[in-house]
Amino acid sequence: MSELVTGEAVALELRPAKLPSRALAVLLDLVAAVTVYVVVSIALVAATASLDPAAQTAISLALFLLLLVGIPMAVETLSHGRSLGKMACGLRVVRDDGGPIRFRHALVRGLIGVIEILMTMGVVACIASLVSSRGRRLGDVFAGTLVVRERLPVGPVGSVPPPPPWLAGRFSGLDLSAVPDGLWLAVRQYLTRMRQLDPQVGHAMAERLAADLADRTGAPVPQGVPAAAYLAAVVQERQAREARRAFGHGAGGATATGGGPAGVSGPAGVYAPPPVQVYAPPPVHRTAPPAAYPSHPAGPSAPAGSSSPSVPSAPAAPHTPVSAPPVAEGPSTGFVPPA
Repeated sequence: MSELVTGEAVALELRPAKLPSRALAVLLDLVAAVTVYVVVSIALVAATASLDPAAQTAISLALFLLLLVGIPMAVETLSHGRSLGKMACGLRVVRDDGGPIRFRHALVRGLIGVIEILMTMGVVACIASLVSSRGRRLGDVFAGTLVVRERLPVGPVGSVPPPPPWLAGRFSGLDLSAVPDGLWLAVRQYLTRMRQLDPQVGHAMAERLAADLADRTGAPVPQGVPAAAYLAAVVQERQAREARRAFGHGAGGATATGGGPAGVSGPAGVYAPPPVQVYAPPPVHRTAPPAAYPSHPAGPSAPAGSSSPSVPSAPAAPHTPVSAPPVAEGPSTGFVPPA
């Protein structure tokens, strides 16, 4: 990494491009430029066959400077340091202070590149890049530029390990409002990389961070709790509070204020579980039994020898609604009209 300080006193960490990637980018640019140059030269020779040799030589020289020098400079200026080969390799030309290049930077790089790349077959450029600590060729030195890598390899993202189960919820009463963001960042970085540290160095760092965290919270580290486990438990408590503040406040506030059950009203209702509804069957309205299917042996249709004493004096069915439509008299056909 190369640390550069801008005019605003901002430190920039840039990764200079190495010689293999730069050589590949230059090779791709040369292949594209030479291909276009050959095609245009053939068309131009066929079009200027009637001219004298001096005119043809002048046109060929102008075409060479235009396609191999002028167009690359224009492309780097308009794309802010990204030619075709550099785009393919993930490189970019920037100024020494990290800003985008302008036409004067591209002009100096292009003119010196004709000497150190085209005329010497890239030998001078390779030697200059190997000698320079940041891999700069002579064109970069005179123009005040630097070729950096834009696409960096993404490493595995470390996650904070969970605390031991016996520490879950133990620090729910800590006051974490006085802990600065810089200390939280340091604790998180330590927890994600503690397996990569030397055991003694990692233990000393955990002790120092735990002491700083205890000073900010006003509560000492409990006896018998390892420093790393204490840090993991406090970080988990902070994450739980942030989650409750982000998702659980709206759901809990609705029931507290009488606004309805959680998940029905409030901004956080979409995150709360839906209310549980108990299924109740619809009320059954009983009607008078049809004539075709008698179920109460009462009245004249009861048998004469019935031994049940309650049948003759049984009142009308208590569940028979008053508004039940009368059953039409007539022959029994087995059809019962709806109630």
